Amino acid sequence: MAFKAKMERSAKKKGSNIILALDLEARSTRTLLLQSIKLLETVHPYVCAVKLNHHLILPLGLFDGVQKILKKTIAYELPTIMDCKINDIGNTNRVIAENYYNAGFDAVIANPFVGWEEGLEPVFEIAQQKKRGVILLCYMSHKASWEGYGQIVKKDDKKQLPQYVAFAQKALEWNADGVVVGATYPEKIKEVHKILNDKVPIYSPGVGTQGGVVQSTVEAGARYLIVGRTIINAPNPEKAAKQLRDTVNRVKQ
Repeated sequence: MAFKAKMERSAKKKGSNIILALDLEARSTRTLLLQSIKLLETVHPYVCAVKLNHHLILPLGLFDGVQKILKKTIAYELPTIMDCKINDIGNTNRVIAENYYNAGFDAVIANPFVGWEEGLEPVFEIAQQKKRGVILLCYMSHKASWEGYGQIVKKDDKKQLPQYVAFAQKALEWNADGVVVGATYPEKIKEVHKILNDKVPIYSPGVGTQGGVVQSTVEAGARYLIVGRTIINAPNPEKAAKQLRDTVNRVKQ
């Protein structure tokens, strides 16, 4: 099953558009692994997918401890996204994508700054072969995003436009499975959504701890909300995840 369809099926089955960003930190790898699995066991009924970053990959090992986490996500029928922000030459990008796909991830996040030819083309090729997904960064959630994603660029036709608009257009051209636009910038979500017109879903990190608001994020056009610290650091992660799911569902209605 293609990644977009897998995400849609999971969201419908779970009744949730929340993606858990499993970005835990701990002093020991054993504690990190146990905490990660415990969190998954607690909140899995309220999320539709799980995103991993280097918080877990580096200390636990892609084909070691991380496999135990992926085994849990498979048991809970949750698609997994590797937030590796692929951003190198084509041959290296291909090897990176192959390793994450072979490890069991359903999708990777990539940075369109490197372009297509000898850039991200091999990633999309291997994704198509393996029926996996590629999500492109369009506008990140942190304060300095404007320095890269907001800069004004010239296209081949000499037309000037913001970098994130050019990346949204690339997402359509390259048939990406999603784009990332920070929940902290609902006006950017709205602008990107007009370009994508539901053909490419928007994934929005930054709700809660970073200042993003559920209502403005969803109303602007985000389909999936990526949430980490707001759930992880809550006194009751299960309650926090449920409340977020229910809030998104109310706004959607």
